[in-house]
Amino acid sequence: MNNPLLENEALPAFSEILPEHVEPALDEVLKQAKSAVDNLLSTMKTPTWENLIIPMEELDARIHQVWSPVSHLNSVMNSEELRAAYNACLPKLSEFGTELGQNEGLYKAYNAIAKSEEYHSLDVAQKKVIENSLRDFRLSGVELSQTKRDQFKTISQSLSELTAKFEENVMDSTQSWQKNITDEALLSGLPESVKAMAAQMAERANKSGWLFTLDFPSYLPLITNADNRSLREEVYTAFATRASDKGINGGQWDNTLVIAEILSLRHELANLIGFDNHAERSLETKMAESSQQVLDFLGDLATRSKPIAEKEFTELQDFAKENLEVNEMEAWDMTYFSEKLRQQRYSISQEELKPYFPENKVVSGLFAVVNRLYGLNIVERHDVDVWHPSVRFFDIFDESDALRGQFYLDLYARSHKRGGAWMDECLAHRLTSNGLQTPVAYLTCNFSEPIGDNPALFSHDEVTTLFHEFGHGLHHMLTKIHHAGVSGINGVPWDAVELPSQFMENWCWEREALDLISEHFETGETLPSELFDKMIAARNFQSAMVMIRQLEFSLFDFRLHLEFDPEQEGQAEKVLAEVRKEISVVTPPTFSRFAHSFSHIFAGGYAAGYYSYKWAEVLSADAFSKFEEKGIFDRKTGVEFLRAILEQGGSREPMDLFVEFRGRKPEIDALLRHSGIAA
Repeated sequence: MNNPLLENEALPAFSEILPEHVEPALDEVLKQAKSAVDNLLSTMKTPTWENLIIPMEELDARIHQVWSPVSHLNSVMNSEELRAAYNACLPKLSEFGTELGQNEGLYKAYNAIAKSEEYHSLDVAQKKVIENSLRDFRLSGVELSQTKRDQFKTISQSLSELTAKFEENVMDSTQSWQKNITDEALLSGLPESVKAMAAQMAERANKSGWLFTLDFPSYLPLITNADNRSLREEVYTAFATRASDKGINGGQWDNTLVIAEILSLRHELANLIGFDNHAERSLETKMAESSQQVLDFLGDLATRSKPIAEKEFTELQDFAKENLEVNEMEAWDMTYFSEKLRQQRYSISQEELKPYFPENKVVSGLFAVVNRLYGLNIVERHDVDVWHPSVRFFDIFDESDALRGQFYLDLYARSHKRGGAWMDECLAHRLTSNGLQTPVAYLTCNFSEPIGDNPALFSHDEVTTLFHEFGHGLHHMLTKIHHAGVSGINGVPWDAVELPSQFMENWCWEREALDLISEHFETGETLPSELFDKMIAARNFQSAMVMIRQLEFSLFDFRLHLEFDPEQEGQAEKVLAEVRKEISVVTPPTFSRFAHSFSHIFAGGYAAGYYSYKWAEVLSADAFSKFEEKGIFDRKTGVEFLRAILEQGGSREPMDLFVEFRGRKPEIDALLRHSGIAA
């Protein structure tokens, strides 16, 4: 049959891809790849960059061209048929990847280049490709005995299936819960826009009244604003028990055993290749030099933040007692009371800001910000095949009108779409036999959709999320490194990869930038000074509590993978309880199952790496402080950041790139200042 996944078009033909295309396409490219590797090794006399690395890059790109759209569709347009096809392919991909990583002939060939005369004439990026490849061969178990290699392969396959299962359980349990409300009295406290969105969702589902789900644009306004305490308790309980043994669907999509198996297999895999635990194995590809360095870093931030967080929590408790006559605050009260205290103190809410952030103004304003920083021009195209009618597509041109990148923009939450926000690679920037390949990104969010005839109106938090993901996108698309292994975000240590994304968030708080991204959707007025002043005043409201919560996640993740003992049961709950006892100021109820939906570490790439957000935030805050010194739209500084960070990809060590931009090593002061925590 004609298979759109096997056609050599630059961009995927999303509307033509069907579940039945998936497995045959992957089988075909894997068969071709295996044959190509065998052929390479049997005909190659002296390995060189030209006769080994380039063909291997081509081979990898061909597999990626088939799998990238499939993996993406599985996240954004999930269906039973697609999921079955996707899952059928995971063991095949894992097996191929492991066999490649354990191929002694390839390993020796890469080693031969590293020891050859040619190596000295290669550029920095080429050397980095070879250096990273040799490291990855070792991490794939190439130096193990055959028995242990087979064991490694089996474990790797199981892990790829288990992490996919974890994500499916989160998605299914999230989407299984709905609350159809027909009594308007229950909606007391909810803003009109939230009610309008819930009414639109009910109408779409052929129900009367208002429909709420656990998708974030529906869940967050409810838990933040609903006056009805039992309604807040119901929605909180549903959210906090997703994919677990508790809640109304308890046991149906339960990740308890999945978590235990993932942890056990990661530990076993790390042991196989000579590491004491998965945390040590994880640090092999990161900036941080040791587990102790990570623990000290997180501990230092916790020590600085906890006294301020305790003070913030006491203020919240006092406010609840004095103003709302609540002596015992429950978990489902926290966000609600916090919002009431914020409004009392600063007279501002996310809801009040939303009319000033309509989608088109925010998106065009974001483009204006990067134009002023880097001289980029971003133009929408309407002739590209997309997976959903609401998806948009754009070209990025630089000042010389050269096409630098392209991206898909999928902004709204919907059913059969994974929650959260992310950037992923559709195509990498690389040099091919046909010239330079244009990098293409998927930028995916889960924001509130348009209601009725009005445009989508974003909260300021959503605007910040969009800037964050676009920062990742720029890192991927603006690279000038021509070798796929280290172009864009490829080859960038995981604890540095959040630098460009968190860096972009800073412009969401600057008056000069807000004038570009804000405009009342009805009056055309930019954000009034009075609202801006309130927004800035409220910026660090409960910021120490937010900091402690992120440190709780980071320490839980890192310690769980560092201290894992295969002889003990229930370690996730045990470590989480210990971390909370040590640093947290708020303890969730015993039925809460936070870990069961912590996809970042059990289904994403952040295992023993969630600390990366805070680690990279030190870099991003310090990098932005240079703009605070020179001017937030200082073009010279913008170009310096572009040249030193965004264009270099993973070709050099991130600390060297940071020093090149900043003139010194990073300092923590800017992060503490931005967070309202004294240095």
